[in-house]
This record gives sequence, structure tokens and C-alpha cells, in this order.
Amino acid sequence: NRILAFLAATFLYAIFLNREGGAGAFLGGSRPDPLLSRAARRGVEAMVASGRTLTATTWNVAAINNNPFEYWLTADDKPEYEKLMVGVENFLEDPGDGDVSVGEVFTDIMYSELERRMTQVGWPSVKKYWESDFRRRKIVSGFLKDPGLGSKRLASMPDRVSNTIHVVGSDKGPECRPTVINMFDGDLSSLQQWWKEWEKFLFDKDLRIRDRDGNEQSTKVYQMLLPIKRAKYPDLTEEEEKVSLPLQTLCAAIFDAILVHMMNTVSNPDVWQPIKRAIVDGLVKEKVPRTLRILDKEYGRSDVIMLQEVSLELVDRARHGPLGRTHHIVTPANLDTGRDQNSAILLKKETFPSGHSGELTSTVTSLFPEGKDVPVADGDILAITATDRDGVPYVLVSFHGDTNGLATKPVLDAVLRACSSKSHLAAHSLVFGMDANTYERAKPGKQQGVRDFGAHFRSQGLSSCWGQDGADGVQPSNYTTFNARTYLQPQLNKACRSSDKRKGGDVNPKDFVLFGGKDFSVHRTWKDNTGEGRYVEGMAFPTLSFPSDHGILSTELRPKMDKK
Repeated sequence: NRILAFLAATFLYAIFLNREGGAGAFLGGSRPDPLLSRAARRGVEAMVASGRTLTATTWNVAAINNNPFEYWLTADDKPEYEKLMVGVENFLEDPGDGDVSVGEVFTDIMYSELERRMTQVGWPSVKKYWESDFRRRKIVSGFLKDPGLGSKRLASMPDRVSNTIHVVGSDKGPECRPTVINMFDGDLSSLQQWWKEWEKFLFDKDLRIRDRDGNEQSTKVYQMLLPIKRAKYPDLTEEEEKVSLPLQTLCAAIFDAILVHMMNTVSNPDVWQPIKRAIVDGLVKEKVPRTLRILDKEYGRSDVIMLQEVSLELVDRARHGPLGRTHHIVTPANLDTGRDQNSAILLKKETFPSGHSGELTSTVTSLFPEGKDVPVADGDILAITATDRDGVPYVLVSFHGDTNGLATKPVLDAVLRACSSKSHLAAHSLVFGMDANTYERAKPGKQQGVRDFGAHFRSQGLSSCWGQDGADGVQPSNYTTFNARTYLQPQLNKACRSSDKRKGGDVNPKDFVLFGGKDFSVHRTWKDNTGEGRYVEGMAFPTLSFPSDHGILSTELRPKMDKK
């Protein structure tokens, strides 16, 4: 009888704990392990008694990839930047007499030298395209704004392949095609100087790169270009498909020549080239040190820091810097070394003395809906377990959603299934930092709306760092991104006028910290797009001092204790 009474009491207590909190409260599944539940409850009691809170910070640290001019920057201390970018905008919107023929910029002499080079490598001639078509076009209305070039990918495809090339064993960084829209730091003060460098880069430079299997190989840049297929880009004609390698090379040369000509027309090389170097220094070369300084200075007191789109360089520097002395730095077992964009979690050593106790990422991905394509890549998700100094066990997750946010709900559901799949996990408290890529005004069926996402996580028993504002626990106008494309990038259809950054930009509530509604309540939440612990509404970013296009989000959580 005593045994039966003990088993009954244990069973009822487990149900009680399942009702009052822990990951097992979300989707049913396994009941919490009674021993771990009691230990977790004692930990929460100690946490409440001491007045201790949990501070969780999430930040997608990515921003500019290759083109320093792609997005409008807020650079109040550099008025010449705004003048330059508005000058480019005006040139492309109303070029007037500046809309000269392509042949006046990329000359017949340049074409002849290009034709000779392409013939030497065994490519067919595209001379008829040059003489009867491209040389006669206007540089803005006939080339840069031609939708046909875009739909055929004749300029964007070679730019994607050759813009910035990561090479093996270089301490100088990647190799960059001589163009305005990357980190090339050579002299672009004249078309003659540009062409000499461009021709050598494409046909003469030997590079050591890794193939898709990770093997080293030696190559030249022209050998990296890919044929363009009609099956994928049907606007391409059969004849253009046959000569797509030399034809895209010609278009790339014309495109880069026009950019150099335009920059030296709307500005002086002694003005625009130093501006470019300042942006590259601030947002590319100094990006990792600046990111780490912000994290250490402003967020080093956070108990949990969940980062997305982290480079291996940042991880390595963090481990060997101040953050490595104060925090355990955890990365996924399935690191993405190709894209070099991974989620990471930093655990404050004072709060989590033993660091993390295990990784659940593979469990999460195995629980995606069968037969449904969930758009996540290696490194996008990191899910771990850890126990704090009071004995409270956690499941901690950092996640980077796809551009349209379509993976966000499936990934959240898979995390909750993983939490409730085993009795020892069901007693853990979930804290989930994410770039959810949700939209205030989503395109139905194509983007994840923020209200729908809020209703979804609320239905699972979760709360967010934004508290209970609104029926769905979200604040649609509480933005964490504000970025807008300039005119100095290949996709002019996505460019925003200087006066329309807010209307045409990506201004959305994309970032969240989620947690069990029965486990925590929000004491305070703040966001930051300055690196100084404050957020300036209506300001486009990144800036020269804030290197990301996502704001930092931090929340202080108070543990809940059932009064019964």
C-alpha cells in the first residue's frame, strides 16, 4: 500500500509540475522527471528568494556582406557621404546629358582587348553583340535600367561569382574584383587604371580556393564563371545561352566601367574613394572588433547572449578576449564553414558555472514536419541545455530565420517537441532568442506576419520579451530593423530614394526573446541600434559605429513561483 501511495503521489506531483511550468507544459508529451522537477523548483525558490533575475540578449550581428554602398547609412559626422549617395541617386533617376553611349565609357579599344583575352581561353566571339547592340546603348536607360539584363542575369551572375572571392591561406582577406561595389582598395580614379586592373584580375590572377567538398584547388577567376541556363532563366535566347560565358563577362565589364565613370562624374576620386575606405574600415575590417566591444561593454552582464549569423573569426576572437573570460562560448556541432554564418550562445560563467550540458540541435531538426521543406541551413539553429548556479535547468536556443520568416514557426514547433519529448527535458525552462524575420505587413503566403507569429507562440503557452501588449503578445510597430537599399547596387528595382528610406526600406519587428509564460515575467526590455544601450527610432542602420542591420534586444526576466 505504501508503494502504491508513493507512486500515486509521484504521478500527481508530476502532473502538477507539468501544469505549473517547464518545457513539458507546451505540447504535452513526456511528463517531467519528478526528481529533476523538484530540483528545478528548489532552484527557482532560491532564485526568487535572492531576488535574482535572468537577463537574456539576442542579436543578429550580420550586416554588409561585400558592397559597402549597398544600404543607406546614418553618418551624421560625414555629410559628404549623404551628398555622394544623393548624387548617385540623381544621376540614375535623371541623367540628362550624362546618359551617354556605352561605347564612350567602355571603349572599342577595351572591347578589342577583352575579345582577344576571351578568344585565348577558347570562348566564342560576342563581337556582333558588342557592335550591333551594347556599344550603342545608353549607360543608364539602355543598360543599368534594362530589365532584360536583370532577368537574364547577364550582369548579376558574374558579379555574384567574382565580386568577393575567399582564398586559402591569405592574411590580406578576400580577393575583390576591381569595382566600386566591393572592398577593392585599389585606385579607381580613371577608367584606364580600372581597366588595367580588371583585365589582370579576371584572366591572370592565380587563386587558391576550396571547392564544395572542401578540397583546395588552383584557378583563375574566368574559370569560376558559370554558364547561364535557359531552363532557369527563360528570357535568355538559345544563342545567348551558347555564348553565356563571354556574354556575361562583357556585361560585367560594361557594368563595372559605368560605375567607375558614374562615381568620378558625380564626385571627385579624392572624395568618394576615402568615403568608401571609411565604410569598409568601419563596417567590414573593424566589424568583428567593434561588435565584440559592444557586447563586452554594454551586454557583458547578460546571463545568456544569443547571437545569429556569427563568423568563425568572431567566435575565435571572443574566446580569446574579454568575453571569453566572463562567458562560456558555445557553437553548433554542425558549423557552417562555407557561408560562415552560425548561431552561437554565450553563457555567463558566474550564472552557469558548468557551461552547457548538451546540444539538442540535431534533435530539433529531426522533428521538422515530415515532407515539408523547412528553409534552414547548417548553423542557423543552436539548441543547448544548461543548469544555472541555483540548479534551474534550461533549454536555450539561438535561431536565424530565413529572409521571409517561413521557417520560424516550424522551427519553434520542433524546439517545443524536442523539449517535451523526454522526461528530463520537460522540466527545463525554455529561453529562445531569434531573428524571426517577421513582418508588420507581410505578403500573404510569402512572408511570416508578426501578428500571426504572436498568436502562434501564445497558443503554445509562450510569452515574449514584449510582454502582453496587444492580443497576440506582440507590438507590430516595435521595430528592430531599419535598412534601405541605395542606388549603388545591381538591383535598381530595390533602390530607395533618400527621401523614401522609411517607406521603401525593411522596417520591421523581426527579433524576439521567447520563454515559458508560466516560468517568467518581463521586468524590463530594451533595444539598441547605437551600441550604447539606446535605440534611435526612425534612424537607418547600420551606422559607422553600429555594425549590424539588426538592433540588439535585451530583456530582464523575473522567475515565477506558484503561490500554492
